[in-house]
Amino acid sequence: MIELQNVSKHFGSFVAVDAISLKIAPGEFFGFLGPNGAGKTTTIKMMTGLYRPTSGSCTINGYDIQTHPVEAKRSFGYVPDQPHLYDRLTGREFLYFVGGLYKEDGRVLKQRIDHYAQLFEMEPFLNNPAEEYSQGMRQRVALAAALIHDPPALIIDEPLLGLDPRSAWLVKTTLKQLTKKGLTVFMSTHLLRAVEELCDRIVIIKKGRIIYEEMLKASWGDHGQLEQTFLEVTR
Repeated sequence: MIELQNVSKHFGSFVAVDAISLKIAPGEFFGFLGPNGAGKTTTIKMMTGLYRPTSGSCTINGYDIQTHPVEAKRSFGYVPDQPHLYDRLTGREFLYFVGGLYKEDGRVLKQRIDHYAQLFEMEPFLNNPAEEYSQGMRQRVALAAALIHDPPALIIDEPLLGLDPRSAWLVKTTLKQLTKKGLTVFMSTHLLRAVEELCDRIVIIKKGRIIYEEMLKASWGDHGQLEQTFLEVTR
């Protein structure tokens, strides 16, 4: 479960995030939307411990990210909008490195790497150095790294950025299957069509405040309905 309680972030006199409160249940696929500069990435950086909130708290699976950072960070995976890999490491070496940080058993780690290599169709390039990767290749490796320790929650910022249609389909299908098994997904994206396909619930923020919240209905799979709502509430 992910819970934000009256979370705010100020940069001097500028209020980037203004008293946001959210609760995302286990197994929920949650969409976090808003125009550029709305405060989405700032909120995510507070949730993941990269920023300290000016006020309020972020709790991940029962752990406050500020008071219990190690326990909280062990319980989620995180994929930023611009995933960082070590260029001189191969994708496989990077996955072993990340798994080692989480102190995963070597045999289990190998099984998971092989699983995600096949699932995300990374086998043709996983043994090449990351400096040779396209944006889509980096995105797939970063997502596999975020899932490598089998976390109960996943926080992702623009997960489909740079993916070709086949890779995007693989990622979307995998994430939806994992939520059915109990994974909590917090996703920020501008791709409204993907939100319609994947999300159980959405929140739209503007100027750091929540301005709209809705459970997505099955009928919202019709292209354009969410887009129309988004444009109306953010104009």
